[in-house]
Amino acid sequence: MSLTPSLRSVYTRLFFAVLAGGSVLALDSLQRLPTPEVAAAVWMNPAMPDVRTLQETARGGIPMPAGAAAAHASSMLVMPEENPAALTIFWFSGERESGPLVQIAASQFDRATQQWSLPRFVVNRHEMGKQLGYGVRRLGNPVAWTDGKGQIHLFVVATGWGGWAAARILHVRQTRTGNGLQQLAFEPVQVLPLSWLWNTSFLVRNAPLPLADGGMVLPVHFELGIKYPVALRFDREGTFKGMVRISQRPYLLQPALIMQSPHEWLAVMRDGRPNGKIGAASTIDGGQHWRDLPDLALDNPDAAVAAVGMAPGQMLLAHNSSPGSRARLDLSQSSDGRHWTRVKTLEHGASEDEFSYPAMVWADSSLWISYTVDRQRIAWQRFAVGPAHPGAKP
Repeated sequence: MSLTPSLRSVYTRLFFAVLAGGSVLALDSLQRLPTPEVAAAVWMNPAMPDVRTLQETARGGIPMPAGAAAAHASSMLVMPEENPAALTIFWFSGERESGPLVQIAASQFDRATQQWSLPRFVVNRHEMGKQLGYGVRRLGNPVAWTDGKGQIHLFVVATGWGGWAAARILHVRQTRTGNGLQQLAFEPVQVLPLSWLWNTSFLVRNAPLPLADGGMVLPVHFELGIKYPVALRFDREGTFKGMVRISQRPYLLQPALIMQSPHEWLAVMRDGRPNGKIGAASTIDGGQHWRDLPDLALDNPDAAVAAVGMAPGQMLLAHNSSPGSRARLDLSQSSDGRHWTRVKTLEHGASEDEFSYPAMVWADSSLWISYTVDRQRIAWQRFAVGPAHPGAKP
């Protein structure tokens, strides 16, 4: 018997109501998981100069794969000093966001030529599906990390039916030795076991916080009915060890972690509500427990942020600062994590323009920032102590 449109609508609403109810149970399960041991984070660059002395020295666009009309959600990985490449950048690209041809692309910045390489795809949903034993409909939001053995790991949002809200986090690991772009290949480790609800509705976006023991803490979020941020702990080999909820508020997502001291960390978060501010939470015991803080005095137009603790008293935040628009992307600085001052405007366009999903790293005595432009390409900027780029913005 075929269902009428009205019955289909009822069953659809019932299905998502069950899933939303399951999210509450998933939350209860989450709180009972083992708490990671006390961990000490490490500074990105303890000898970094004052960020106000940094000048833009280069900018441009990342080369796009042939025929790709869409690009989004970049993640940069610092390469070893002996590697010919200073950085590897990953993003998802294809005919459109959520399109069937979307794959994870990568490019490398060559130290000798000071140019980005032609990109290549390094993660394909069909190949991942074959190795996992079930289909993958969409790929997105790659986040890169290098483990204690020098192997590259990617954490990727992967979906089946149900869209982004029913996504899982797929953990893949480098399969070959050598980190040259043409050598990069990945195989699945696992879908991260984050809830009884088929591990769905967990997504990743921001870079991990590196730990002194070689492990890391990966910020992710849950998104089904309610939203909340979570911190995942991995050891130096990339083995998942447990997770802790960061905030009790049901509308914060895409956390970014900032080191304030080895055991004191700050999480700043996207606000999923209209006219929101950047949310904040903190831990003083290396991520074992978190407490909510008052919102930062910074507008957040339901947009992703990127943040890092560069050195003692030097925290950086890349964020969209215009209420209701992603047309302006700023870089702000703080010494205490509570009070922020804009130091540079990275991009500023018309109201319909979009400069979003920033990422930041420190490599080769420079601050590197990448971000999405109009969901069509990935742009980058480089800042260092030295003469400014002729086209640099104040």
